[in-house]
Amino acid sequence: MKNAYFAGLKPGARYIGRADGTFFVSFGWNVAASAIGTFPFYNTGSRSGDATKPSKRPASLMLALLLSIFTFCASAQNHVFVETESFEDKGGWVIDQQSFVVMGSSYIMAHGMGRPVKDAATTVKFPKPGKYKMWVRTKDWAPFPKGPGKFEISIDGKKIEQVFGSSGSDVWKWYDGGERDIKGSSVKLSIKDLTGFNGRCDAILFTDDLKFTPPNDFEALTAFRKNLLNLTEKPADAGRFDMVVVGGGIAGTCAAISAARMGLKVALIQDRPVLGGNNSSEIRVHLMGDVDKNHYPKLGRIVREMDNGDPGNGNPDAKEYGDARKISIVKAEPNISLFLNTHVYKVEKENDIITAVIGRDIATNKEMRFTGSFFSDCTGDGTIGYLAGAEFRMGRESKAETGESLAAEKADDFTLGTSNLWASLERDSVSSFPETPWAIQFSDEYHIDEPKADWQWETGFGNFNTITDAEKIRDHNLRAIYGNWSYLKKNKSAKYAKRELAWVAYIGGKRESRRIIGDHILNQMDIQEGKFYPDGSVTATWTIDLHFPDAKNSKYFEGQEFFAGTKHIKVAPYTIPYRCLYSKNIQNLFVAGRNISTTHVAFGSTRVMRTCGMMGEVVGFAAYLTTKYKTTPRGIYQDHLPELMSILKGETPAPQP
Repeated sequence: MKNAYFAGLKPGARYIGRADGTFFVSFGWNVAASAIGTFPFYNTGSRSGDATKPSKRPASLMLALLLSIFTFCASAQNHVFVETESFEDKGGWVIDQQSFVVMGSSYIMAHGMGRPVKDAATTVKFPKPGKYKMWVRTKDWAPFPKGPGKFEISIDGKKIEQVFGSSGSDVWKWYDGGERDIKGSSVKLSIKDLTGFNGRCDAILFTDDLKFTPPNDFEALTAFRKNLLNLTEKPADAGRFDMVVVGGGIAGTCAAISAARMGLKVALIQDRPVLGGNNSSEIRVHLMGDVDKNHYPKLGRIVREMDNGDPGNGNPDAKEYGDARKISIVKAEPNISLFLNTHVYKVEKENDIITAVIGRDIATNKEMRFTGSFFSDCTGDGTIGYLAGAEFRMGRESKAETGESLAAEKADDFTLGTSNLWASLERDSVSSFPETPWAIQFSDEYHIDEPKADWQWETGFGNFNTITDAEKIRDHNLRAIYGNWSYLKKNKSAKYAKRELAWVAYIGGKRESRRIIGDHILNQMDIQEGKFYPDGSVTATWTIDLHFPDAKNSKYFEGQEFFAGTKHIKVAPYTIPYRCLYSKNIQNLFVAGRNISTTHVAFGSTRVMRTCGMMGEVVGFAAYLTTKYKTTPRGIYQDHLPELMSILKGETPAPQP
């Protein structure tokens, strides 16, 4: 500080979290008395103490501002903020980022299927020894009336005599952990799971201001979190790319490979540690849709590379889904930069052109900025389009709007649901399973007598928003799984005594959310009449497969259904117009996957993964042409469609990378 009036105002050091799991502190200000008068006032900006340009202010205003600063700073807070997802040793706890959109953060969860998981632990550094108030951010995920997600916290091996995670409230908030004497400059902090039933913890805060209460309001908490994690600075530069693909499911991975093999420099960003999306070992849905009925035989070649065979849905053997194989294929491409564990939550724009996206590592919280010429939204949720202001639709259209015989009478928010699959295995000895009074209760009259799940285990149907209620949906599915399994173990012992849960998905397999509107909206008539538009590209073969709550399940759990039915309506092979694969109002945004431009009815056919993968392949080819001709995705349709179709026919050789 150069201004003499602020000679006694000294910013403390800022400490931040690091990727190695070591945690630091963000200090407050230490204020010494100063004279007050008419003077050039320097805006102190953030609490990190950087001064900005001076400006003349009335003395009375300066006095009020300065007094407020003195009042704020007199307490000289030291906050030690610990993001649990950044623990050095996560033990058996897993990272869950599915609710980032409503939390602004990931968290860790003890997913042990009824068996306590190994402790999570890390080292936390403190600015000085002394008395600190501890706060723990958590929730009771199944408060019926109190849930099973209990955990304990220890400091340097000494257990805190308080159990968290079973408060009876399913709202994320800070819980008072009491005053703690910190005797050294660092401590070992550990979290012990007590049940194996999905206890969860977002963050832990230590503060030497014993009267301070951390914020629970989303906006205030987000600002508080960003400040203490030093996320207000410019994100690291990930580089500039010809094509930035967000979403590493089958569609996004195929789009990235296709574009890279056409010579483009590509960033592939995925918010999980594996590729494949619903076809990964985290979700375990098999690939459906034909690739051998294409009008353009070149399409589907990359999908075939990604295909690890058909292990069915919910196979207990994770290796059957080929996670390592998918990653090795991508890493073999010299033009692809792969960014796993990175959640994109922000878009930068100039008018209707995306210039960059910002992603945050779901474990370290490090932020990166990806700039690009073109972007492809393969998130499934249409996240990039939504953030950029793209036109989208979510839910069902009405018959009057679309003219479709299968459309709803009235438009509504109904969507297909999300599945959390599971499987059990036969063992050599009898095993037990805990009582689950907090779970959905089953009876002789209604239970599901199966040793594993298939696609029918599904929650959504307009009862929950598949984006903002992702955690609630997953938790509802878990309550159904655990409640049913507990019933089977107790009441059907002849069949299930020697079976135990081998795998339960904690990442939801989502079917439907936003659909980004393009220059053409594919509808039921396009599909059933087999219309062949000049820009018809991907050939689709899956039935119109629109799920609805199973009638018997609805009888017993009306409004809370978790089991689905369907009616397959056959279609002849039809083509999806290229105009469904880009946004109509964001100039440089492609889309591929379940979030393309369709009605809800048509989506019932286009959503399967082999079909989505071929969409990605087309997007990669089109991105090459947009780069070649310095045009937009729409410009390819208007001015260069013959060349795109020539590539799909295999008549135009690909450039050499």
